Amino acid sequence: MWSTDQVCIVRLVDPADVMRKLVYTATNPVKDRLVERVHHWPGVNGLAALLAQRPLRATRPRHFFRPDGVMPEAVTLHLVLPPELSDPDQFRNELRHQVVAAEAAVGAERRRTGAGVLGCRAIRRQSWRDSPMTCDPRRTLRPVIAARSQWSRIEALLRNREFLVAYREARGRWIAGETSMFPIGTYWLRRFASVPLAPDQLR
Repeated sequence: MWSTDQVCIVRLVDPADVMRKLVYTATNPVKDRLVERVHHWPGVNGLAALLAQRPLRATRPRHFFRPDGVMPEAVTLHLVLPPELSDPDQFRNELRHQVVAAEAAVGAERRRTGAGVLGCRAIRRQSWRDSPMTCDPRRTLRPVIAARSQWSRIEALLRNREFLVAYREARGRWIAGETSMFPIGTYWLRRFASVPLAPDQLR
């Protein structure tokens, strides 16, 4: 969140890829041996909100923000499943089952190795000012596509390549002062320069 690097957005091609990433994100505290179960995590729990279909609400902290600043006093986030993921109830049930299976697998590995968990009390005792004592090695890969299916991955990479070609051509014409229609997926120039999108691609 606080990195100055360019944002990395990974496109999840198939519903199964979305499911894997949701399970991965939800079970991170379990896999890192911080807590035994996902719902034991003392911080924000997006999984519980998604499964219970309730919004997440956050109030503005008293510190770091001016009382008369532009930031709102509270914000609400609604976690919604897009229709492309098929039946929402079925998807939520499958997500719940896969999270339970992941918890059981990690628990079995802990019992095999004799490893424990840090626990909620130890987590809460940590200061928010603490930082890691070691440096994470810098990564050289910046993936933009995540798909277990080889053919879905190839198709998505080809579509991404076509978008980049169309975008560069449209941007070149726009810089030269010519009328230019940008491909769907153009964000920054559409948001801040109001560039037009191709009519047949508008949703």
